This record gives sequence, structure tokens and C-alpha cells, in this order.
Amino acid sequence: MTQFCKEIIWQCDKTSSSYPDALDFMQNYVAAIHRKETPQRIWLTEHPPLYTAGTSAKSEDLLNPQNYPTYDAGRGGQWTYHGPGQRLAYVMLDLTQPPSPLPARDIRAFVQMLEKWLITTLSYMNIEGFTREGRIGVWCIDPHTKAEAKIAALGIRISRWVSWHGISLNVTPNLEDFGGIIPCGIREYGVTSLQRFNPHITMEDADQALLKGWTDIFGPTLPSSALTQVE
Repeated sequence: MTQFCKEIIWQCDKTSSSYPDALDFMQNYVAAIHRKETPQRIWLTEHPPLYTAGTSAKSEDLLNPQNYPTYDAGRGGQWTYHGPGQRLAYVMLDLTQPPSPLPARDIRAFVQMLEKWLITTLSYMNIEGFTREGRIGVWCIDPHTKAEAKIAALGIRISRWVSWHGISLNVTPNLEDFGGIIPCGIREYGVTSLQRFNPHITMEDADQALLKGWTDIFGPTLPSSALTQVE
């Protein structure tokens, strides 16, 4: 058994990962966190185009004219699209002793802090993000339509007080692919991306903002290369 480490590992993939492989990895990893065998982890990655169903997903909200693969995610929420140009951040934390200022065993506070992280991240790219009562996720005013649109989604699962799944931030995705679902069951509003605010934005820009936002709220992390040093 390895020594448990309170530090949080920050892993940022440069290539796309398989969604089934990601689910398998998270399931095994959060079990190891629960056993105090491995550090907590934030895993940034991308996936090929696909749709995932949360525990509240409705079959009529899946349109899928592109015939993309669909998966039962096992997280909370409804239908979500993942694809190239969208940054996934899988958050695997021990909520019995989470990073300050997050209180222990408080799922509502955990969701609110994830939203705060996203809003802070957007602020570093000169975008004003906000939440709306009854609408999960983080929203902004789309610069093209001048209407409210979702720029980031949340969907989490808690297993024995260890979190997995997490957030998705639209950086440069093909927004037409969101038309294959009713995102999170909300028909009245569209989706947007960082690219619509800044056509020169890159995934690296978003990753740097996500890391800065996380550090400002929760404190420093360790690079994924440090994992071999603490195990």
C-alpha cells in the first residue's frame, strides 16, 4: 500500500482519450483514493465526438443525426456532448478532507465551488460568467447573438465521498454538434464557446486559465510527473 498524499495531482493531456477508458480509469482511481492509496487528482483531457447520458437523461432529448457513440455516464444530469475542442476536467477529490475552503461532505458547496472555479477561469479570459437558478452549468452573454448561452457544463458523481466526473469547458468545439441533443434538457438557450469571444484562443490558453483559477481558489497542485515521487 502506498502512502496517502494530501497534495492534488494536476494532469493535462495533450491528446484525446477514449471515453470508456476514462470511465474505467476514474472508477479504479477513486476507489484507490477512498483506500488512501493515491493522491487526489484533476485530470484535463479531450474526447472524440460522443454523447453521454446522466442519471436524469430522457430518450427524447437525444437526436443524434451524426450517429455519434452514446454512453451511460453514471453521473448526475442529463445529456451532454463531448468532442474535440472541449476541455474536460475530471475532478477526483476526497470530500471527507477536501482542499480549503471547501467544507467536508458538503455536495452542494462542492458544486458551487466548481461553478466558482469556472467563473474565475472565464474572468482571466475577460469573459463574465454567471449561474442561473434552475439551470445547471455556467453561462455568459454570447457576443454574436447577445443572448444567454451555456459555455460550461457540470456533472458529478460521488462514490463513498470521493468525487469523479466533473466539468466541461467549450473552448473551440464544433457548436453544431450540440444540436444532436437537448443539452441538459434545456431547450430555450443555446451554447457558446471561448472561440466566439476570441477567435485566436487555444486549448493551452484555457488550460492556463483553469490552473490559475483552481490555484487561486483551492491552492497549489502538483504536476502529474510528481505522482511517482509521492507513491
